[in-house]
Amino acid sequence: MVDVAAPAPSRAARAAFGLNAGVAWLGLVLTLVISGAGGYAESVPPRGLYGLHPDGAAGVVSRLADTLSYFTIWSNVVVAVSATLLVLRPTRTGLLERVIRLDALLMITVTAIVYQVLLAPTADVVGWSRLTDPILHVVTPALTVLVWLVAGPRGWVTGRLVPFALVVPLAWVAWMLGRGAVVGAYPYDFTNVVALGYGSVATTLVLILVFGLVVASVLWGVDALLTRRSRRRG
Repeated sequence: MVDVAAPAPSRAARAAFGLNAGVAWLGLVLTLVISGAGGYAESVPPRGLYGLHPDGAAGVVSRLADTLSYFTIWSNVVVAVSATLLVLRPTRTGLLERVIRLDALLMITVTAIVYQVLLAPTADVVGWSRLTDPILHVVTPALTVLVWLVAGPRGWVTGRLVPFALVVPLAWVAWMLGRGAVVGAYPYDFTNVVALGYGSVATTLVLILVFGLVVASVLWGVDALLTRRSRRRG
């Protein structure tokens, strides 16, 4: 697929993309700054989970490395990059832009659903997490989907593009498992190889990836519907 120029979005659409990007970057920057400074409340984690760090400045690198290894952070980064590209390069419609946009929608949707279903019921949200958790898991996901529904871009999701939506999630799985094998710790209970073993973790991850394909297919269907409506209005 060759990059081609598309009609420039309206001023309102670009403002919506800018708001989306700004909120996503805000959540990320706040999280990294607080994490690096050791501002989050820490307790001894269960065996095999992130959370053990040296005190003070000695723990900056390990705290940031853990933070940057969460799927939530990867999702918010992809959203921030996608929305920023739509502000800076709004007329580019190449494969890279389309894949990043679909990945952003898919990953942030899965982040919100997995958080609410698997993590929120047992999460102990205290201290600075009361500020950053809602931005990362609720505000940015909701805003991203809303902006996409209202401002598009339309016609970017196709059936041939759906499998590409798993490129970044698979990269995260490889990074998370590879790093975990080295440091002996993992980000989530359902990815805790130390406690569950590779078989159980692999099964859960495959189910989540399949669910991701279902979400991507739903996004494709919604985009096709909205594209037809937009063309009829035009």
